[in-house]
Amino acid sequence: MAKFDPIEGRYVYLTIQGVKYRVYYEESGQGIPIICQHSAGSQGLEWRHMLTDPEIISKYQVIVADLPYHGRSLPPESVQWWKEEYKLTKSFFIDFQIELSRALGLERPVYIGTATGGFLALNLALEHPDEFRAVIGVEAAKHAGTATLDTFDHPNIGNDYKRANAMYFSAPANPEKYRRAITWVSMLAAPPVTKGDMNYYFIEHDLTGKTQQIDTSRCAVYFLTGEYDPTSTVEDTMELAKEVKGSKFTEMKGMSHAGMAENPVLFKKYLMPILNEIASK
Repeated sequence: MAKFDPIEGRYVYLTIQGVKYRVYYEESGQGIPIICQHSAGSQGLEWRHMLTDPEIISKYQVIVADLPYHGRSLPPESVQWWKEEYKLTKSFFIDFQIELSRALGLERPVYIGTATGGFLALNLALEHPDEFRAVIGVEAAKHAGTATLDTFDHPNIGNDYKRANAMYFSAPANPEKYRRAITWVSMLAAPPVTKGDMNYYFIEHDLTGKTQQIDTSRCAVYFLTGEYDPTSTVEDTMELAKEVKGSKFTEMKGMSHAGMAENPVLFKKYLMPILNEIASK
């Protein structure tokens, strides 16, 4: 007998800022909808374990999309995209989440994103608190600092750089089979995509002085940060949680930058109390 995962994959057409996109997404389960957003230069494969977890999908409808230009969501055919440098902007990133939710007919879903997607949790809670019942920022930050973006797409830097970088960002004690899978997914990104995503990560995302404006009575805010993450540190996230009044922070011991992919069993241990609290409300 063949074995099948309980996942359905299909395409949805979204018009975002006047351009039509054919977006690939996967879903499984039933109940409260959860939109899962992958990190920079990656794709929905990061969240594959949540899509197949029996306990989670018995209570929640898990939805994982590939952002345009990522994974199976190809660049749009209606414009000559190759004539412009790809850059992920804050406005596009926000509009994508809103349009995806509305197209799928979701009623105030939960949003969870990691790294770049974790940053966006703050933007959504601040600018669209009534669209989501809760946001969960995994490895979130109000600002990422500075970086040389050419590091992420340069003719003198091979694809092995992505593999080494992904391995560096994973916690050393987690299962090697998952850590190696993360490096593989990182190498699947088209060369300009990771650099383009960093436009939002390093340049456009900056909520300095604005985090106090987030109203957690309208949209609940949760933070999960890995003990070993060198980018969004535990100390920085604790300070961020203090600024966002009413938010809740949990340190994930033994985890790093992409917990849901590098150790799904341990990540679930930290995630389930949050999901159960959201469901209880």
